[in-house]
Amino acid sequence: MSCMSCSSPHIPFLLFFLLLISFTLLGNSPTQHTLTNFFSTFNASIPKLEGLSISNITTSFSFSSFFNTSTTKHHQQQMTAIPSIRPTAIDKEMKLSQLEKGLERARAAIRKAIIHRNYTSNKDENFVPRGSVYRNANAFHQSYIEMEKRFKVWTYEEGEPPLVHGGPEADIYAIEGHFISEMEDRRNPFRARHPSEAHVFLLPFSVVYIVEYVYKPGAKDYWGPLKRLIADYINVISDKYPYWNRSHGADHFMVSCHDWAPHLSVANADLHRNSIRAICNANTSEGFKLGKDVTLPEVHLPDGGLSSPAREQTSVDSRTLLAFFAGGAHGYIREALLRHWKDKDPEVVVYEYLPKGINYGQMMSKARFCLCPSGFEVASPRIVEAIFNGCVPVIISIDYPPPFADVLDWSKFSIEIPVARIPEIKEILGNISARRYGVLQRRVVQVQRHFVLNRPAKRFDVFHMVMHSIWLRRVNLRLNY
Repeated sequence: MSCMSCSSPHIPFLLFFLLLISFTLLGNSPTQHTLTNFFSTFNASIPKLEGLSISNITTSFSFSSFFNTSTTKHHQQQMTAIPSIRPTAIDKEMKLSQLEKGLERARAAIRKAIIHRNYTSNKDENFVPRGSVYRNANAFHQSYIEMEKRFKVWTYEEGEPPLVHGGPEADIYAIEGHFISEMEDRRNPFRARHPSEAHVFLLPFSVVYIVEYVYKPGAKDYWGPLKRLIADYINVISDKYPYWNRSHGADHFMVSCHDWAPHLSVANADLHRNSIRAICNANTSEGFKLGKDVTLPEVHLPDGGLSSPAREQTSVDSRTLLAFFAGGAHGYIREALLRHWKDKDPEVVVYEYLPKGINYGQMMSKARFCLCPSGFEVASPRIVEAIFNGCVPVIISIDYPPPFADVLDWSKFSIEIPVARIPEIKEILGNISARRYGVLQRRVVQVQRHFVLNRPAKRFDVFHMVMHSIWLRRVNLRLNY
């Protein structure tokens, strides 16, 4: 008896030790530090994001199977965890917990919509995504509903126009200025009233205006002043607030349509490596990271007026041209296109300079296919122009993920031709049957609403689609603040 009584005090300590070991092993489980690509699209691995602790959305359902991506494989990579930064106030900790709980409920609702092939909404839905143009219409619709219900963005108030809190609202970079302006509008439903409510944070500097006002042609170090300005802005907000430092910028994003945006984002290592970069120049060979960054569609507004599809969509039978392109020899892809097809064929009409008296939009409306080759950079405003004119876009590019490819299946309403097959354009397009072309063209009209720029923004338009792309990336992250 005496022996039993003397050993019994050690039993609780032994049990505690065993429990500690088991929890430690569970905490080191690979599923606790893995980024699940919520709307898996491309056969590319997600890069490591330093300073993050990422967890699977769920252990019981594979979110990489949300869409019909049988030809791609989703690769998961281990994330590097950092120590949690404990908020100094209890209310801050509670708000962070509420944000994460809200995201968990959103994930559960999307999972339910996929399983039951339906959506749940507390209001009448005036538009319901349907059809094969969506990788998974139910997943997209429920995700969109959850975004409208929960998603909040804080726009930093530091800085002065024109370099911050503004941007161009005309020409090929117009979407940059319109997006920043829309987020600055206090009527915007996504605008957070306080940064503690925000899921993500917008860095409202304009790369276009930074280049326009700070760049000095011919200067020995022309990159330096531009990068320092961006670095200084991040230093200001990271010194003043805790939000950048607690996530190493992973819940922050920038928006820019300027060609130099990817290069200038290296001004801050965390901005380039961790933050969401919504950019037009989305070149995967130059550091654009699938699953983290967002392809911004290039919307050309030559006179500053808002974009919209052609009022009268030309019927299929009235499209007498096989293919059309007009544009300068900017970059090797366009040079190859002009070399093979400029003034060579009456059915494949290719101009370097549009002749006088010929209307660009009318030519697109006459063509069945509109050629959209990359220029000096990968993005082309012709993709959106083609869609607005009901012309099936033919994307000729390398390393360019098209906009909203998380949810839109571009193979259902566009054609992709490799650069090496430019000489075969007529043969490739000519072999597409009338029936298949009719289906492609109808689907082009179907996706038009997703590329329209409205002010104020409207449901499912280009602004909301960009917001949804950013929302998805935040839903995919669980950050241990």
